[in-house]
This record gives sequence, structure tokens and C-alpha cells, in this order.
Amino acid sequence: MPKTSARLLSLLSLLQARRDWPGALLAERLRVSPRTVRRDVDRLRELGYPIVTAKGPDGGYRLGAGSHLPPLLFDDEQAVALSVALRIATTTGVGVGIGEAAARALNTVRQVMPTRLRHRIDTLQVTAVERAAAPQVDSGVLMAISAAVHAREVLRFDYATAGSTAAGPAPRRVEPHHLVTRGGRWYLVAWDLDRDDWRTFRVDRITPRTPTGPRFTSRDLPAEDVASFVADRFSGADGSGSGGRPCQGEVILDLPAADVSPFVHDGVVEELTPNRCRLISGSWSWPALAAAIGRFDADIEVVGPAELKDAFAHLARRYAEAAT
Repeated sequence: MPKTSARLLSLLSLLQARRDWPGALLAERLRVSPRTVRRDVDRLRELGYPIVTAKGPDGGYRLGAGSHLPPLLFDDEQAVALSVALRIATTTGVGVGIGEAAARALNTVRQVMPTRLRHRIDTLQVTAVERAAAPQVDSGVLMAISAAVHAREVLRFDYATAGSTAAGPAPRRVEPHHLVTRGGRWYLVAWDLDRDDWRTFRVDRITPRTPTGPRFTSRDLPAEDVASFVADRFSGADGSGSGGRPCQGEVILDLPAADVSPFVHDGVVEELTPNRCRLISGSWSWPALAAAIGRFDADIEVVGPAELKDAFAHLARRYAEAAT
């Protein structure tokens, strides 16, 4: 590639990376003079790129939006990253029509790539392995929910659940806050206006109604961030973002701490001796906590509370009956 063309590609890539670029900083990044930057900007404008000049003591440039923006150019890293993202989208079943569109886009990008880049992305083979086949979500539903989240408008929708009656899904009214993915499924995090509480809804069960409702003032999630909120809700915690579970207990295991730590995601493991450790963990119920601790093939000493001891006794009776 000629030196000037390579520099134009680098300049365009920088302009796409952030909103405003001082002229002196662009010259420094490209290792050219400010005069060369001005000439290169003029060349890009001749090609149809709407580059706006920012006035001021330092001057600067901004890549503006336009209805006739020419095809974007990508450097090597951007092209590979785009290809990887599209390849993943084709295998994860993110939504009806999205996987097929991603496959077509990947083929289009691949055709215009130089041979050296095409070889790099062809070596990437992705296989999606899910515990169960995740239901696909209509891309139109995703866009409708996303628009309501962005506009902060009350979302009205029919929600199909296992308990839905023959009369049809139950209608819901919510203030939508976040659209998230977890375990191959899409979820909506929202404030339920009828139940006056935070809820998570599976998007594949949502059928939006139109039009949307009035605008609302965004509420603060009862957690540090949406990831903590969703993780707490799915683990059975109270959604406070503390990471704690409703049932928390303490035991001593006849195992080295190093053998226990890799399997404890949000508990605390403390080494007592080279072959004994203390484990503090929680779960959504006492039997579930006892069962989780029982997966460690070791002698267990329950420190407390009494509910955890009772849960171990309950499971012991159940397992003994199953053995006979």
C-alpha cells in the first residue's frame, strides 16, 4: 500500500476512535507535520468523508455524521476484531435473523480482505456449547425493547409464563432499564409498576405492545451495577449487590485450601493447616448449601448455624433412603 494511502487509513481510523482530535495530537500520533494532517484531511473530504474542523486555539478535527457516508475503512486489528464478533454471532443464536445476517456480513467482510487477513480469520473456528438450546429472540423485539430503554419510556408487553392462562399471557407495565445476556438468553431488567419492585424478564417471552407509555425518571438499581444485580437475582440473593445469599454457613473441610478455592466462586476459603481449611459460603436454601458443600469428598465439621446442621441431617436421611 502506498505510504500516503496507508497514512490516510491510519488517520481515518483515529478519527473514528474518538469524538474530537486536536490537530497537534493527530500529527504526533501519525508522526507527520500539522500541515500534512491538513492536506490528508482535505483528501479524505474529497473522498466524501464529512470531517468537521473544530475552531479554537489548538484547532482540531471531528468525523461528522452524514447521510452519504462512504464505506468505512478498517485497519488490520479492527478488521480481525469485527470478523471474530461476527463469527461468534453466527454460532450463539442471539436472535431470529441475526445469526443469518451476521453470516452474510462475515462473508462480505471476508471477500474484501487481503489474503493475509483472510487466512487469519479462516483459522478461527467457533463452536457454541450450551447446557441447553437457548430460545432465539426476534431481532425486532430486541430493537423495540432497546429503543424503550434508550428513550426511558414505559414498556407495555404481554409476558408468557408457565402459569399463563388460556385467556393469554399476562400484560405487564414496566420501566425498562437494561437489556442483558446471560447463559445464552436475553433478559430485561426493569421496575415493575404493578408489583412495585425490580424484576427480570426473559425476552423470548415478551411480546411488546404499541405504543409505549410515558417517559420516566430513571431509578437507581439496588446494586453496584447491573451485572451484580443480575448475578444476585439468579443466585437467589436479595438483589442488594452485596453478593450475600439468604442462607450462609461455615464449615471446616479436611482438604487443602488450594483444592477447595477453585470451586468456590463467591465464598471465602481460609487455610487452617496444610490439609484443612475453613469454608464460608451461601446459597438460596439450606439443603442446597449442604449439597454444594457435600460435593467435596472430605470429612466435614459444621461450625454453624444450626439450620445448616439440620440440612445435612435431612440430606443424610434422604440419601440413606435412596441407597436402600
